[in-house]
Amino acid sequence: MLKTLLSYIKEYRRASLLTPLCMIGEVVMEMIIPLLMASIIDQGVSAGNLDHIIKVGLIMIGAAGLGLLFGLLGGVFAARASTGFAKNLRMGMFENIQTFSFENIDRFSVAGLVTRMTTDVSNVQNAYQMILRMCFRAPASLIVAMTMAFIINARLASIYLIAVLFLGLFLVFIMSRAIKYFTQVFEKYDELNASVQENVTGIRVVKAYVREEHENSKFTKAAWNLYKMFTDAEKIVVYNGPVMTLTVYTCILLISWFGAKMIVAGSLTTGEMMSLLAYCMNILMSLMMLSMIFVMLTMSAASGRRIAEVLEEESTLKNPEDPVFEVADGSIEFRDVMFSYSATAEIPVLDHVNLKIESGETIGIIGPTGSSKSSLVSMISRLYDVTGGSVLVGGRDVREYDLDALRRQVSVVLQKNVLFSGTVIDNLRWGDADATPEQCREACRIACADDFIMRMPQGYDSEISQGGTNLSGGQQQRLCIARALLGKPKIIIFDDSTSAVDTATDAKIRAALRDEIPGTTKIIISQRVSSIEQADRIIVMDEGRVSGFGTHKELLASNEIYRDVYESQTGAEADFDAKGGDD
Repeated sequence: MLKTLLSYIKEYRRASLLTPLCMIGEVVMEMIIPLLMASIIDQGVSAGNLDHIIKVGLIMIGAAGLGLLFGLLGGVFAARASTGFAKNLRMGMFENIQTFSFENIDRFSVAGLVTRMTTDVSNVQNAYQMILRMCFRAPASLIVAMTMAFIINARLASIYLIAVLFLGLFLVFIMSRAIKYFTQVFEKYDELNASVQENVTGIRVVKAYVREEHENSKFTKAAWNLYKMFTDAEKIVVYNGPVMTLTVYTCILLISWFGAKMIVAGSLTTGEMMSLLAYCMNILMSLMMLSMIFVMLTMSAASGRRIAEVLEEESTLKNPEDPVFEVADGSIEFRDVMFSYSATAEIPVLDHVNLKIESGETIGIIGPTGSSKSSLVSMISRLYDVTGGSVLVGGRDVREYDLDALRRQVSVVLQKNVLFSGTVIDNLRWGDADATPEQCREACRIACADDFIMRMPQGYDSEISQGGTNLSGGQQQRLCIARALLGKPKIIIFDDSTSAVDTATDAKIRAALRDEIPGTTKIIISQRVSSIEQADRIIVMDEGRVSGFGTHKELLASNEIYRDVYESQTGAEADFDAKGGDD
């Protein structure tokens, strides 16, 4: 974990090295001042030597000024190093997430990833800044102050040594008790973020079903769990302050008591006594800092492990050593394909699938919910890898292709439409970043989206809100289809992507696809027979197997599942929106 995290310091190594040097410089200046103070008292005030007082006083002012300068520089360098470190961690996680396969993404919840990139990184950032400043300053101050105290009077300094040992053992005890709570607390953060994310994403459903009270209750429970976990940890850590204060004042009383006796006996000067008291505060404040560091490190260790998990996660999909960059054509072949989302699954999602699709064909896919229609087409663009058999595109196994090259030639219009904040044309150019306005408009004409876009206030420059919430479901789907067409792929997959479009517009889109891109292989997943009955051939899926594969007429005659679906949709329960509409 540490090796992974530290590799992201990168260009901030210089600031990371300068910070502890400045902190040590500050400590040295601070440790000189008590000695100078003792000299003023013993050789200046007691002896009535004004010149000595002025001379040493000026040196003290210089030392204090240097200490202030070192402290300021240390703060600046520490802030630069810690914020830069946090920036690199967030960038590293985000970039690595972009390489994840669907299988990798399934291992992390969205809320968990958000927590890791925000709360966890902030914890590590604060801990790193504290390490750079306090982890060097506190031990250095402790060691130097202890050394100076022993040089002045070893007998009195032994009181400090006993106090240090006592507090050290006490810190180890309370931290060992608190660490289990800090390890668990970030799982509660995930639950809290998940509650917020679900509520905000589905706010329309929450309002429609009047479930605000239920959502409030769920969030309150998650917030209470987080509160309780932190409270349990703090109940243990809170003992640190009182014990530290008790130790500090006990040391001051003991030093004052024994020191006064030694002054009377002549074995200790007043100046030395003042220096020992000053070093007493330095030593015990250093211990206080160390205790804060232990608390912060305990919290950040859990965060660090969670960040490292994301950074160290490797995509389950990798490019071959010598990848193929050209896809010859849009032909597709499934050879005895087996697939499971989990290695321990007893029943495969796809079970011995064998199919052969010619380039340029229009293929429909239909089947009951859960029959693995979407899983089948996920194999084509290699969103998942098969667990058995092989999938060929353009005559080659998809695992031989460069992933980017393959996915540029296999466009997928997903079941769930995803649009991003920006203009209409910005969203369209996800399909082709260099597309001209004319090419964008042509793709929208094929997808039957041009008309409604031109009715928008600023046409193709109109703003789309995040998630496309200012568009209807049918409009979102048509924009997503146009976006996929802009890439000019050899294969285009429509995963139930016209479900929110009326049947009349659906028919227009299918006709345009047939006439405008005849050489592109088109795969259409749909629950409506009317959307696929004109396809060259139709695949009927049932429980991960191919139940039938043929033309509309062939399947009506030979496949019971297809015939039942057809009859249910063309009888009394036919599509209600057959006459058309906008949504």
